[in-house]
Amino acid sequence: MESLIRVRMSQADAHYGGNLVDGARLLQMFGDVATELLIRNDGDEGLFLTYENVEFKAPVYAGDYIEARGKIIRVGNTSRQMEFWAQKVIAPDPEGQHESAARVLEEPELVARASGVCVVPREKQRKGG
Repeated sequence: MESLIRVRMSQADAHYGGNLVDGARLLQMFGDVATELLIRNDGDEGLFLTYENVEFKAPVYAGDYIEARGKIIRVGNTSRQMEFWAQKVIAPDPEGQHESAARVLEEPELVARASGVCVVPREKQRKGG
């Protein structure tokens, strides 16, 4: 099972000069993906226990459209190990005819990836799968 969230980074997401978006915003998106995966798998939001690995691969700017995806790769008694990745799929086009010009990227650009563990206490897990 895989989950997908697509979000346009807004001016409010820009945290640094040059409209650069803080990497924590991508982690927030991964958290939302994890929540959806847990609800679909267990019927409960669960809790994010730990990130095991986080890599920021390319900058994200206000105006970029980001797709955050994730999947459960291992199911324990209460733990759910997950993988996440985020890709830029649309970016502002500063060379376009207008200041609002944007372009769909021919190939999505990997901007971040991570892995982590979430837990769903037994008493909160959906009964019967």
